[in-house]
Amino acid sequence: MKNMLRAGLAVLLASLAAPAVAQTAWDMSVVWPPGNFHTKNAMKFAETVKDVTKGEVVITVHPGGALGIKGPEGMAAVRDGIVPVADILMSQQVGEAPVLGIETLPYLAPTMPDLALLHKFFRPKIEEVATSMNQKLLYMVPWPGQAVYSPNKIETIEDLKGLTIRVVDANGHNFFNALGAAPVQMPWGEVVPSLAAGTIKGVTTSSSSGVDGAFWEFSKNMSTFNWQASSNIVTVNLDAWNALSPEHQKAIEAASKTLEGEFWLVSRAEDDAKLAILKDKGIDVSAPSPELQAALIERAKPLWEEFKARVPDAAPYIDAYLKAQN
Repeated sequence: MKNMLRAGLAVLLASLAAPAVAQTAWDMSVVWPPGNFHTKNAMKFAETVKDVTKGEVVITVHPGGALGIKGPEGMAAVRDGIVPVADILMSQQVGEAPVLGIETLPYLAPTMPDLALLHKFFRPKIEEVATSMNQKLLYMVPWPGQAVYSPNKIETIEDLKGLTIRVVDANGHNFFNALGAAPVQMPWGEVVPSLAAGTIKGVTTSSSSGVDGAFWEFSKNMSTFNWQASSNIVTVNLDAWNALSPEHQKAIEAASKTLEGEFWLVSRAEDDAKLAILKDKGIDVSAPSPELQAALIERAKPLWEEFKARVPDAAPYIDAYLKAQN
């Protein structure tokens, strides 16, 4: 009995004397609300990282822009170490690297298979840009196709004339300007207040964001233009990344790769679910007629060449993608 007590005491003393396992704690900036699928993806990513590192890397997700970082500030905030990791709308980072605007060119990659093919050529450049900005790309996930919410039904290009419509980036501004609308570029956090104030009358965004913003309170119509691809990227500050052990780096990279595939499927299912909610809330959801679709694409294609002229380092990736499509 005494021997057993001595053995138990020895184990207890050894455990008390052992140094505590160091824990790495990261705050993750997310501008989307808690119910958004990108936010839910981020939460699952955080849970998975904790699991694969056996609790030694813990990520706390801060949705709704709680850390005070606006969408266009995402990559700069990670670069400067303001936050170690963030979920970032890539198209809003063109002020830092114009080449990141490739995927939002109108009708360049309007479907998920198109976008997957574009990423085959474009992703190495995204990773290069991230590295140049002191960060590492972990995963990237597309939004559902970009629709148009408006007070009136859009059946012809003329129906867009003069419509004050929120767009995300310069590509959106140029496209809707070419369509005769009055585009206003703004981050997500300003959209619902601007709708409520009447500063804008329309919005181009996904079905997911339409539900996030309860757009049925402001718009009666939504047309599934699917005119623009748009992806979020999750990046980590390189100093924070390099402070991890090689084992943890390898585990997180593997988890990110697996989750990215799962999250693409989530995005695809998200569109169907959110379109159903929009319809249930009274929004008239329609698709462009073949005639309108053809007219939209006709206005879009010249913008590809203009972008290549303005951002020459984008041309090889666009050309390689278009060649692979043919």
